[in-house]
Amino acid sequence: MRNGTALVRKHPVRKFVIILLLVLLLALVVLAGGGWFWVNGKLTRDKMLTDTPGSEATTWLLLGSDQRDGSPGAGQDASITGFRTDTILVLTKPRHGAASLISVPRDSLVKQDGDYMKINAVAYTSGYRALTGQIEDITGHKVDHVALIRFGGLSKVVDALGGVRLCYDADVNDPNSGMVWSRGCHQADGGMALAFTRMRYSDPKGDFGRAERQRQAISAISAKALQPSVMLNPSRAGKVLSAGLDALVVDERANPIDLVRMVLAFRSASSSNGVTGSVYWTDPDYYPGGGIGSTVLLDQARNTDLFNQLAQGSHAAGTVGGM
Repeated sequence: MRNGTALVRKHPVRKFVIILLLVLLLALVVLAGGGWFWVNGKLTRDKMLTDTPGSEATTWLLLGSDQRDGSPGAGQDASITGFRTDTILVLTKPRHGAASLISVPRDSLVKQDGDYMKINAVAYTSGYRALTGQIEDITGHKVDHVALIRFGGLSKVVDALGGVRLCYDADVNDPNSGMVWSRGCHQADGGMALAFTRMRYSDPKGDFGRAERQRQAISAISAKALQPSVMLNPSRAGKVLSAGLDALVVDERANPIDLVRMVLAFRSASSSNGVTGSVYWTDPDYYPGGGIGSTVLLDQARNTDLFNQLAQGSHAAGTVGGM
C-alpha cells in the first residue's frame, strides 16, 4: 500500500503491541471439549461493549495496549503512568462478501465528554466502553466483540510460533523502536517482529506506514498459526495458545468460539479476496489547538459509506483509505 501520506510525529514514540490475538486460539480447532473449557476459564474479561443495536455484519475491535508502568519490555519511564491503545483495528465479517481489516490512526481526533483528544487516549481517560463507542461513531455499526493484547504479547506469540517471515523494502536502523533491518524479507523472531510493528520515525509514512506493517504482521502470524505443523502439534499449539492467553483481554461476552471465528475472519480479510487499509481522512496533520498537537482529521462521510459497504459485503476486494 503506497497511498499513505508521509507524516513524522513530533511527540515521543509510544510502544504498543500488535493485535494478533486469535492467531493463538487456532489450537482450539484441534483441542476437544476439555480444551474449550480450559481456554474459557483462562480468558481475562473486561467491560468493553455498549448497548448499540447490532447490524447485519459481525464486527470485532482489535486493540494493542501500551502499558505505561515501567514493566519489563515496555521501555517506559516509570514516572509515566496510564496506557494508550496505539493499535486500533476494525475487523468486519459480513454475512456474504469480503471480510475487511481496517486501521484507525491512533492520532485520530475525537470528542469525548466534551473535550477533543486523540482516540488512543480515550480508553485511559474514559474506559474501554467509551473507546468502543467512538469506533461505533466512526463506523456507524455496532462492535460485537473487543479483543486487546497488552505490550509484550507479540514477541511471545511469535517466538512460540518459531518466528514469522516479514518484508520491508528499506534499510532501517531505528533506535526508538530497536528495528535494525536490511532491505528485503527476513525470518523474524519475537523481538524483531515487535520492533517491526513499532517503528515509525524511520518510516517516511510515519504512523500510516506503521499501520501497514502491523497488518502485514497479523497476516504472517495468522498464516503461520494455521499451518499443520502448528495446528496438528499439540505441544507447539499449546505453547502458542498459552502465550496468547497470557496477554489477551476480551469483552464480557466473548467466548473461545468467538475467538476462533475472529481468526478465520482475520485470514479471510488478509487474503487476496479481502479488504484492507485504513479509514479515510481529510487532513493527516491537523492542529485543533488546546495543546493536543498534530492529529488526523477523519472524513466522516466517506467512512460511513465505507463501513456500510463493508457490513453489506458489497465492497470490492483490495486496499482502501487515506485521503
